[in-house]
Amino acid sequence: MAFPEYFLWGGAIAANQVEGAWNEDGKGLSVADCAVFKPNVDVSDYAAHNKVTPDTIRQAMETRHPEDYPKRRGIDFYHRYKEDLALFKELGFKTLRLSIAWSRLFPTGEEEEVNEAGIAFYEEVLKEMNRLGIEPLITLSHYEMPLHLALEYNGWEDRRMVEKFGRFARVCFERLSPYAKYWLNFNEIDSISRHPFTTAGIIPGQSKAGDEQAYLSAFHHQALASAQAALDLKKVRPDALMGCMVTKLTTYPLTCRPDDVYKALRKNLDNLFFSDVMVFGEYPRLKLADFKAQGLKVPFEEGDAELLKKGTVDFVSFSYYMSMTETTDPNAERTPGNTILAVKNPYLASSEWGWQIDPVGLKTSLVELYDRYKKPLFVVENGMGAKDMVEEDGRIHDPYRVDYFRSHFLEMEKAIDAGVELMGYTSWAPIDLISVSTNQMSKRYGFIYVDQDDFGNGSLNRSKKDSFYWYQKVIETNGRSLHESE
Repeated sequence: MAFPEYFLWGGAIAANQVEGAWNEDGKGLSVADCAVFKPNVDVSDYAAHNKVTPDTIRQAMETRHPEDYPKRRGIDFYHRYKEDLALFKELGFKTLRLSIAWSRLFPTGEEEEVNEAGIAFYEEVLKEMNRLGIEPLITLSHYEMPLHLALEYNGWEDRRMVEKFGRFARVCFERLSPYAKYWLNFNEIDSISRHPFTTAGIIPGQSKAGDEQAYLSAFHHQALASAQAALDLKKVRPDALMGCMVTKLTTYPLTCRPDDVYKALRKNLDNLFFSDVMVFGEYPRLKLADFKAQGLKVPFEEGDAELLKKGTVDFVSFSYYMSMTETTDPNAERTPGNTILAVKNPYLASSEWGWQIDPVGLKTSLVELYDRYKKPLFVVENGMGAKDMVEEDGRIHDPYRVDYFRSHFLEMEKAIDAGVELMGYTSWAPIDLISVSTNQMSKRYGFIYVDQDDFGNGSLNRSKKDSFYWYQKVIETNGRSLHESE
């Protein structure tokens, strides 16, 4: 067997990491505009890079030095989107995953009417994608909620966020669904407890109920908003599909010691909980028991259960960068991963940032998710951050990136052979952008190099890496070129 003819090859970006133009055309401040570059902090210390307090937010609002906030400049996609889309077309993209900056449409999130300049930008981007034959895959919320909502309501802890997000989503559907069939609700919705401010606008330490209860309330409100959005989308475009998006943190036991096996099992169930609610439309009984034991309560109100059941998702999408292990041994060696610190697997190699490389884990994840949910799957983030060097002749040789993708694509193909229904694949990220975890530019993911350093210096010119031509051929042959060297 092989990749199906309908397979959607492409790449994924997020508005807050590429657009820039943070204060143009009426855009309001978002939580991403508070992200500070900290060059002297160890890249493995994710918590330190993303620490948020009322004081750091105040400083961000008052700053006269926007160069310290890399996501405010991005890579200037706002003004260069036609150039970038043309490069994606040259790559052969069937699809591009992108997000809508909520604060570009509703600067504070409180407005009753949409900012026309903001929605017009996305209309033009999607029209250009349609002209080029690139299918949009739109993420409604990708770490870009208006800062005002975080300050006024402590973000998604407050139930009123469901209605405010609903207004934003309905405008997106009404104005943008003519150009886009595929939609996602919340990016890595499971990340609330790992980076609550970025994901849900929650400022740690500000909740009267306590942070853990705030995180659970926030997820419940996002799950309700997801269900309502799924229903609203169908009203506007009946053939449209709404998916959920989670971080797939596949966890192995470090040893076959029964306690390690059980701890890994619980870790995996915790990870799957979020998609369980959006796929099945109800909370898993084991998680409800777990919440009760912790003294936490899902803030159910009348009608919530019915809404969750009606507004389930059509497909399941996920990010996959690495796997991890779990053990009861407190002295086990740990290593950084995708916004987490995990027990190191001695059988795997690691990237420069310590993320372990496990292509077989992608196959394992696909088989596990398809068996559990029996819904189409979509790999919407996968890639490896690396430091690329520009040679004197301007070429960028990145065989490490080719090796990474080839090994993962071959495992995806094996999952398809095993019977997994896989809709498509979008790499993170097809063009260099600002890292979400460390706000670096030097942590590069793209097939396309962007001339900009960690401090914003550079021409912003785009250049094709060797991997550009390799991925171009993979798409052109629908994966058949993966076997040419065998």
